[in-house]
Amino acid sequence: MTGTGSDHTLRARLRALRPAAFGADAAGERWERILRSPNFADGVFVNPEPARHRPSGGAVEFAKVYFEKEARAKRAPAGRIPVHPTTVADLARPPATGLRLTWMGHSSVLAEIDGHRVLFDPVWGDRCSPFAFVGPKRLHPVPVPLAALGPVDVVVISHDHYDHLDLPTIKALAGTDTVFAVPLGVGAHLERWGVRAARIRELDWNESTTVRDLRLTATPARHFCGRGLRNQQHTLWASWAVEGPAHRIYHSGDTGYFPGFKDIGTAHGPFDATMIQLGAYSEYWPDIHMTPAEGLRAHLDLQGGGPHGVLLPIHWGTFNLAPHPWAEPGEWTKYEAEEAGQAVAFPRPGEPFEPAGKLPGEPWWREASHPIADPWRRPRSAEGVAEPSRGDLDLAGER
Repeated sequence: MTGTGSDHTLRARLRALRPAAFGADAAGERWERILRSPNFADGVFVNPEPARHRPSGGAVEFAKVYFEKEARAKRAPAGRIPVHPTTVADLARPPATGLRLTWMGHSSVLAEIDGHRVLFDPVWGDRCSPFAFVGPKRLHPVPVPLAALGPVDVVVISHDHYDHLDLPTIKALAGTDTVFAVPLGVGAHLERWGVRAARIRELDWNESTTVRDLRLTATPARHFCGRGLRNQQHTLWASWAVEGPAHRIYHSGDTGYFPGFKDIGTAHGPFDATMIQLGAYSEYWPDIHMTPAEGLRAHLDLQGGGPHGVLLPIHWGTFNLAPHPWAEPGEWTKYEAEEAGQAVAFPRPGEPFEPAGKLPGEPWWREASHPIADPWRRPRSAEGVAEPSRGDLDLAGER
């Protein structure tokens, strides 16, 4: 532990002069609670397993790969992304099965579960950046205006990176009656942006809160945090398990693969649907984002080791954040799911679906993508058994 509560409060007041998009630092009782967290050590929040999150080959090498002309073209769609024309009527009609998911792009999902409406990581801004004029820009428009969603019972935030915690979106929601469920420290950002403290539920890993008859639990993830010029690791990152009277769902936030998915599944699963991050991966940050192969393995771990429930891929298609081709997460996930016999939903952005009903499965991204290579496909032996995929080798530690 470092510093006293009063020292940290003074520093927080001085930093209040910085741009609003950078958020605010924890102070007072919030900071004291962070200091008491079993997941906070030596002045920072720590991962369940150590994670490398800086380019292992160096910034220069990464920049060469990222800005290479031919690769740069493939990281963006070749044509218009087909956004589903979601209407207010679509969202006003209750789901017949009691559970409906609407992927709004990237990691933003509206979950209608057992009569409640939960909005995960809502990002309606044009850029995931502290500035309106620079930073990764949307590759498709938002499927539906935020105001057209109707009342939301809970907004769940996984962590404070700009592509998950968006200042314009939070300010728009600050005037509503929604409850905000967030990891430790993130509440300081929300309060600075106008959310009343009484509407914030701030949780450490494995802590729960209830909203009416929904139980929301912050579960571990393998990632990092930060919004300012200096990343001090003073806000927690989390995945989330949400349990209603009849259904259970899981949102991974951002995370690298780690064995703790099995523990989460044992404690809170199996799930009717999992929303799993499997885009924006790279060999330069192998431990903080998952490949589609790792994402599928995480889903299976959460379900007790076998195909169960529906996998909804998230964290892809909306922003250009990594060196891989834009459509690769879709193609790779489709391949891995077919190999495993796992039900997966591929909705267009804004397309509602019910996990217990007919799943959207058309590879819609092919309408807008460049041709891509498929190095993840596993050659088959003479006996017809698939050899390990690139993701499987990664998981075995052969990076």
